[in-house]
Amino acid sequence: MRTSDFDYDLPPELIAQHPVEPRDSARLLVVSRGTGALAHHHVRDLPAILRPADLLVLNDTRVMAARLLGVRGDTGGRVELLLLREHDDGAWSALVRPGRAATPGRELRLEAHDGTLTATVRRREEDVATVTFDRPIDPASAGTVPLPPYIRGYEGDPERYQTIYAREPRSAAAPTAGLHFTPDLFDRLTVAGIERAFLTLEVGAGTFRPVRTENPAEHVLAPERYRLPPVTADAIRAVRAEGRRIVATGTTVVRTLEHAFGSNGDPEGETGLFIRPGYTFNVVDALLTNFHLPRSTLLMLVAAFAGHDLIREAYAEAVRERYRFYSFGDAMLILP
Repeated sequence: MRTSDFDYDLPPELIAQHPVEPRDSARLLVVSRGTGALAHHHVRDLPAILRPADLLVLNDTRVMAARLLGVRGDTGGRVELLLLREHDDGAWSALVRPGRAATPGRELRLEAHDGTLTATVRRREEDVATVTFDRPIDPASAGTVPLPPYIRGYEGDPERYQTIYAREPRSAAAPTAGLHFTPDLFDRLTVAGIERAFLTLEVGAGTFRPVRTENPAEHVLAPERYRLPPVTADAIRAVRAEGRRIVATGTTVVRTLEHAFGSNGDPEGETGLFIRPGYTFNVVDALLTNFHLPRSTLLMLVAAFAGHDLIREAYAEAVRERYRFYSFGDAMLILP
């Protein structure tokens, strides 16, 4: 299988530039792996679509105010820094644009909410630099919440790029499948007997870095930190023992669960698990997910879960029916 097998044609106007209101009014394409049937609903219909006693698992990470703008200390040229993760020694991994600005030893003067920051590039590995700052920074308020580059000109509430259950700011991008939930929808899911559990995966370069090799097996997924709380691990074990269904909200939840319950898994650590067609799923039974970019690891994971041909058919149907794509777009529910 080649990376080009995960290309598809998408009219530019179907790339969602703003979220719908309310959140759960987003459209929902329901896909049956067993029959290949496709059905059109809305996210608000989930309580009637899922089964009582299903366990819905969600990623409660929060997007950092990770985008910092400034200038190079030597030339004054403009520079943008996107924080990815903090290291134990206080240094940060970050994407620096333009990439030529990430020369080891170079200083970057950045504008933060609480004044000017000076970052020093310590080293660079491919497109990720390690930088240190002249003072501690707060990832919750250092800069602005970054939006994906295909969203242009959005000036709405930045909280719309956060889930309603987001907790610690640890991620460089949102777990977008969770953006569709509202307090009312959670209440109705509870009434319907559908349980919830939470885990944390810190979304970083591993999730959104494109696949640049034609052979997907040559792509290396950058590890991302995760934590599976004991209460969630216990809930997963109980559901599996009782033969109930685990419904993952987003690809980050799938990767976390499949790694944590794998042969070398652990309740807390890092995962670079790259799921693509041919992978055998051991934990997740159903998947709620957004529509993903061509040639991405996310699309490959979804194709592994539902089958490549069925996903191609589902995406073609979504384009025909004018679904809205990507982070602020509509959703798909893949059922057994």
